[in-house]
Amino acid sequence: MKSFIKSTRLDQLGITASVACAIHCALLPLLITTLPLLGLEFLANIWVEICMICLSLFIGTYSLSTSYPKHKRIVPIAMLLTGFLFIGSGHLLFETIEAVLVPTGGLIIATAHWMNWKYSKICSHKHSG
Repeated sequence: MKSFIKSTRLDQLGITASVACAIHCALLPLLITTLPLLGLEFLANIWVEICMICLSLFIGTYSLSTSYPKHKRIVPIAMLLTGFLFIGSGHLLFETIEAVLVPTGGLIIATAHWMNWKYSKICSHKHSG
């Protein structure tokens, strides 16, 4: 039960981090000129973005890899990889549509965590009785 609680909390943290990343990437191009006026110019720093991606990668990999042996569903892992593929391709390959690819990738990662959480929850209820 303790590992389920850890996995659930990691998925909740992963959903939060991924949605925050998606919002950050979607709104930043629109708000970039007003950030200095608000004292938030640090949000446009590349290191903030790199830290958000690394945090999401660490949380996602750990959470989904510890939950997979319980529910044996590959879909959340495939979605996590797809989300990071969108983010990576937006940053490295298709910079002209980065503003679409990166937030979409963040939302896909959040969905992967949500699915992982649902599968873990169903699996724990199945085996409890």
